[in-house]
Amino acid sequence: MISVVIPLFNEEQLIERFLDELFHQLEKTGEGFEIVCVDDGSSDSTLDKLIGFREKHKELKILSLSRNFGLQSSLTAGLDYARGEYVVIMDGDFQDPPELVLLLLDKIKTSGADIVTAVRKSRNEKFFKKAYINLFHRVFEKLAEGQQVSHAGNFCILNKNAHRAILQFSERNRYLPGIRNFIGFRHEFIMYDRPERLEGEAKMSLRKLFSMAADAIYSFTKWPIRICLYLGMLGMITFSLAIVYAVVSKLLGLAPIGWSSMFLAISFFGSVQLTFLGLIGEYIYRIFKEVQARPLYFVQKIYE
Repeated sequence: MISVVIPLFNEEQLIERFLDELFHQLEKTGEGFEIVCVDDGSSDSTLDKLIGFREKHKELKILSLSRNFGLQSSLTAGLDYARGEYVVIMDGDFQDPPELVLLLLDKIKTSGADIVTAVRKSRNEKFFKKAYINLFHRVFEKLAEGQQVSHAGNFCILNKNAHRAILQFSERNRYLPGIRNFIGFRHEFIMYDRPERLEGEAKMSLRKLFSMAADAIYSFTKWPIRICLYLGMLGMITFSLAIVYAVVSKLLGLAPIGWSSMFLAISFFGSVQLTFLGLIGEYIYRIFKEVQARPLYFVQKIYE
């Protein structure tokens, strides 16, 4: 059986058309399937339309979460309840085209891979959002030292082994593409052009994208804390040279260092220290969230 996990938040304008097209594509496989839609606390009629759609299509399973827990938590909920031998993860706004599910399924079967990820060759987004996403992927790929795949989002297919491996993760600050690459296994790719959204507003604002990027960098790279170390060493070297300069100036009778130099030095090192404290605070906050060990989500009702 094939399971398709779809997180949804306020998608009333598109969800029925999307599910119609997805059902049409899945029926072409000739295999059993289920679609696991996770309603992440939608405030519009998304849940009502899902329930109405399920009256005619019993393959649809609906998880209604008690509130909005965020994309990564809703994806986790869908993965927890998916029962297929193959599990597809995708968005429900047509930016992950339903027809590519057949291509993913064919690729994982013919290649013998455990994971097949859809990598975006291009994307139709607003200029600033696209520039930010491209910058993140470039930086993240460099910081992760080749362990991450650039321009790969959530859209993928997993076999049973990869699915079970991902379910073993219990961390609260999640970045699914990073987890997917961390587990290893045989990994293949397909390329596609990510289309623009047909209707409605994108749910991933720049603020949410920035938060997710921070989780990815803090969770899967050592470079934030390593940069602190390097800057600290640079500050020590600069301070040592300043001491040598001050002693030599005193011995040679040169003019003493003025207040402006002292002010700039204090401002520089003060800013560096505050930056370090903020960075350490980010790590402490994430440690605090992990120690709390709160559930990632609560299911209000299951329709199956």
